[in-house]
Amino acid sequence: MRRSRQEFRRSVKKKWFQNVFWLTLLLLFCGFLVLFVILFLSGDSVKPGSRSVLSKISYRRDIDFESLNVTDEMLNPNSITRQLTDQISLAKAFVVIAKESNNHQFAWELSAQIRNSQILLSNAASTRSPLILKESNTAVRDMALLLFQAQQLHYDSATMIMRLKARIQELEEQMGSVTEKSSKYSQIAAEEVPKSLFCLGVRLTTEWFNQSNVHQKAPDMIRKDNKLTDNSLYHFCVFSDNILATSVVINSTFINSQNPYRIVFHLVTDEVNYAAMKAFFTMNTYHGVTVDVQKFEDFTWLNASYVPVLKQLQDSDTKSYYFSGNNDGGKTPIKFRNPKYLSMLNHIRFYIPEVFPELRKVVFLDDDVVVQKDLSGLFTLDLNGNVNGAVETCMETFHRYHKYLNYSHPLIRSHFDPDACGWAFGMNVFDLVEWRKRNVTGIYHYWQEKNIDRTLWKLGTLPPGLLTFYGLTEHLDPTWHVLGLGYTNVDPEVIENGAVLHFNGNSKPWLKIGMEKYKPLWEKYVDYSHPMLERCNFH
Repeated sequence: MRRSRQEFRRSVKKKWFQNVFWLTLLLLFCGFLVLFVILFLSGDSVKPGSRSVLSKISYRRDIDFESLNVTDEMLNPNSITRQLTDQISLAKAFVVIAKESNNHQFAWELSAQIRNSQILLSNAASTRSPLILKESNTAVRDMALLLFQAQQLHYDSATMIMRLKARIQELEEQMGSVTEKSSKYSQIAAEEVPKSLFCLGVRLTTEWFNQSNVHQKAPDMIRKDNKLTDNSLYHFCVFSDNILATSVVINSTFINSQNPYRIVFHLVTDEVNYAAMKAFFTMNTYHGVTVDVQKFEDFTWLNASYVPVLKQLQDSDTKSYYFSGNNDGGKTPIKFRNPKYLSMLNHIRFYIPEVFPELRKVVFLDDDVVVQKDLSGLFTLDLNGNVNGAVETCMETFHRYHKYLNYSHPLIRSHFDPDACGWAFGMNVFDLVEWRKRNVTGIYHYWQEKNIDRTLWKLGTLPPGLLTFYGLTEHLDPTWHVLGLGYTNVDPEVIENGAVLHFNGNSKPWLKIGMEKYKPLWEKYVDYSHPMLERCNFH
């Protein structure tokens, strides 16, 4: 008899289910058999002292806890000690806010409760027993009530953040005010003449006019004049009214020179200090070094019709800007108003060919430098047709042209690259032949006249120098001129390798505000045993 289609399907399903069942049992049996074999084979290889991975982790955790001196109290999630500690930390923050809000009564209550909680913690620590809820329940409840009261007084996180921001702003304003005052006082201290230095000038001036033997000590003028114009010698020029600083420049130069007899120093000062300068450098010899002293008031060509700076000094607005400071409400920083920036001793460097008409090459030195190496090599340097040999200062972005000049002015923007490297005055080699050929002084006059309203630059002689010698400067090896000893930290290795160390900045080494760690570099060239220095209490 033939089966129906439904009976056929039912038998097939039943057979298929039986096959799957037996196959599953077979797989389970094989799996247990393999597991038994693995355990049997590996059982002998397990050493008695070995640990499982989990036991090793647990063991390490025990060691860490022991090394950290972790106690059960610290691991307890219901620790009363931790709860009190957290309450104290929060309460201390609320005490500060309450005091700032003039709520001194609430601040006192919080402080009293903090002390109570701290006493409980101290007693528990001394007895080495954990706090229990029964003995600390009152303290926890009272502190919780005070913290809740603080929240009702809006001593919450948002209020705290707002108050802290206001406090930070107030502190920033105070810091700005203090910084401004510090800058002013530092500038005033840097501009003041120390009592001992003033004393030296007065005594030397008196000596020059009262003692005829000082004049008699002057060297043979004919022999001296010949050396002053001999281009085979090493000519240095210093423009200064500081006798002591200038003496250090000369002293350090000849001490470190291989041939001091070939050194000629040309000093230019003002009429006030001329007699003192003349007396000091006549009384002292420098082992063959020739020293000549002049005053710029004797230069007949130095007049207002030729020199823009002298012309500006006759302008009432310029006088008001530099000497009264009342024409802009005091908005301009004090360092921009220093009258020394109009001093001819600062600007005479742009007239070196006129001061020394017969010289071909000179090395210009500021009076705040110390010479550590022989500088004769500067006179054999090839400037490649340039006028000025100087050390670049553009290792940092601060010393590029755009930091010194006003690039919002179209005249500056159209003539000068804002990313051009700056360089430093203080140790410069000047080719006076090229200077005269390029009419560099005329370039300087042009830019000074354009800046009569101080819109191109504001400060000092470096900005007009950057404009005047733009494209006419040969960059020298950095070891010739090391800067920064008057305002920042300098790498000791750089100082050791430097030929000329420059104390540029307000912290001059002869001032009390000088940087103490760099003063010995300058002071070792001061002859403190000199009678004049002893009388004026130099030490």
